[in-house]
Amino acid sequence: MHRLFKALPLILVIAALSLVATGCGSSTTQARFVNAIPDTDDYGGPSATLDVEVNGTKEFSDVAFGAPSASTYVGIPAGSDTIEGFEYNTSTVVFDEQNVRLTSGTQYTLVATGFATGTNGNNVIFLNPTDNNTEPADGKVSFRVINASPSGPTAVDVWILPAPVNVPLTDPATISSVAYKSASNYYTTNYNGAGSGFLLYVAVSGTTSPLIVNAQSIPQLGGVSEGSIRTIVLYDNRNGSPAGMSSLA
Repeated sequence: MHRLFKALPLILVIAALSLVATGCGSSTTQARFVNAIPDTDDYGGPSATLDVEVNGTKEFSDVAFGAPSASTYVGIPAGSDTIEGFEYNTSTVVFDEQNVRLTSGTQYTLVATGFATGTNGNNVIFLNPTDNNTEPADGKVSFRVINASPSGPTAVDVWILPAPVNVPLTDPATISSVAYKSASNYYTTNYNGAGSGFLLYVAVSGTTSPLIVNAQSIPQLGGVSEGSIRTIVLYDNRNGSPAGMSSLA
């Protein structure tokens, strides 16, 4: 049984990341960092957090696993970057150097997933999907899903539906076949501001029985409003316990 979904009801770790965007220079790019490594706590206990260096310079500090303060956008050099993670405020390596190529003038969500223990970080995988922060049309809101759960199904289907929703779910899914280590396209829908918001369900791809049920409306996940863009990150929960997710602005 997949460790991500081994218990119901599922515990959801729900976080929101504020968007702070400024212009990118011709030789720089903008990135935010999400710590989706479930065994981060093996370094320093439950409060363990990460410092992340890019090309030897600390760019992200005190980044907790799945936390609301994962990071806002920061400017970093474009090109082939070397990224390395350390236990907060120490020289203890949590994950080894990772090489990521970033294009100038582009915005990215960097997601560290996989597992940090066992081989000193060699099992950590970096995802670097590009972000589209173009505001949707009036009366619309956009969603995207990043699957960063190493213990989950090979792929998942996601429903993002106006509340209330009756289950079992019916096809088609809102976003289909999001494989581990991949990001979906953006999905734009009408903003349900006059109602109860949106509910999010996750199922093994090709099925309609929800494995993750978000019992809270999307507006409670970081204050979605008309014109908002949200990235949902799915990840293993701390030390392999039930599923978690983050909602990023």
